[in-house]
Amino acid sequence: MDFLLSDEERQLQQLARTFTQREIIPQAAELDRQKAFPQAIYRQALELGLLNLTVPEQYGGAGLGCLALTLVTEELCRGCVGVGAALSINALAAEAIIRHGSEDQKAWVLPRLVAGELASYAATEPGAGSDVAGLQTRAVRQGDDYVLSGSKIWISNANHASFFVVFARTGEAGHRGLSAFIVERGTPGLTVGEPLDKLGQRCAPTCEVFFDECRVPAAQRIGEEGAGFRIAMDEFDHSRPMVAAFGVGVHARCLEESLNYAQTRQTMGQPIIQHQLIAAKLAEMSTTLEAARLLTYRAAWLVDHGRRNTLAASQAKLFAAESVMQAATETVQIFGGMGYSAEYPAEKLFRDAKVLQIYEGTSEIQKLVIARELQR
Repeated sequence: MDFLLSDEERQLQQLARTFTQREIIPQAAELDRQKAFPQAIYRQALELGLLNLTVPEQYGGAGLGCLALTLVTEELCRGCVGVGAALSINALAAEAIIRHGSEDQKAWVLPRLVAGELASYAATEPGAGSDVAGLQTRAVRQGDDYVLSGSKIWISNANHASFFVVFARTGEAGHRGLSAFIVERGTPGLTVGEPLDKLGQRCAPTCEVFFDECRVPAAQRIGEEGAGFRIAMDEFDHSRPMVAAFGVGVHARCLEESLNYAQTRQTMGQPIIQHQLIAAKLAEMSTTLEAARLLTYRAAWLVDHGRRNTLAASQAKLFAAESVMQAATETVQIFGGMGYSAEYPAEKLFRDAKVLQIYEGTSEIQKLVIARELQR
């Protein structure tokens, strides 16, 4: 792996960093309180070319790779991972279509994303999160259509999405019976619930989505019938570096805020950074940040070079999630009583970090994937 970024990557990273500092950080606390999708920030990021990075140029996108997406995502999430997640989540639906959709499907939906529409990736169900093979939403073939029945939960941006990439069961139980579909908002039988109240990442709305005899043309099936599980697993390999970057961004902010506070807060006549136990926390936080960043960049780099990254992606996601939760915990501790106050960013960083151990495959699932890959 070449550890030097290209000129284009460095310029994109700097653009995202400047945008984050100017637009996201000043508004992050208020957006968290409002629990509202950051519409104005989304439009600004879209105009700057910070979104839809992996959409091919022929459909109006930037045609860049996974590492470029990871670099931008990290910077956005350093400002606020709720904002970063809300802005980046289109990539999940886009990648499924880019990698597995037909040419007609790509021409139909990808330009819409570039133009500013939002899409949702609808896999998780009340009884099946990390267990993709356990999905129960059904799609029954009726002539030239499929009829979808069931429900999804924790679907990001669902209340703003123009269309959904939906996984449903078309066959037998288990991983061989799943298929994926593009479902337009407004399709009869599709309804979206109100945003769910959450501990953290509050400006990235997540909703329940319901399918009640929802009729979808067979032409909107992505790939072959029964290919849904393979599509979902391939998606994880490409999305987990981005989600690991969510953690890297929050981790970087934890270190930044902790270091600044430790250099100004005084006890016993000196800045608390002079106390060895506080200094040790900062040293460990810095070291784990660099380790998480390198694992994440490596997982993305493998994608861009056409190499299998299942092991690397799970390692990156696991380590980034676990290390950022530890960093967020230590940030609250370094801030002391002020870390428990909403006046300071520590408590928000703590709340925002926790779900990184849960979504896009829990830490426990990542360990199972890693163990399985070690046996190959």
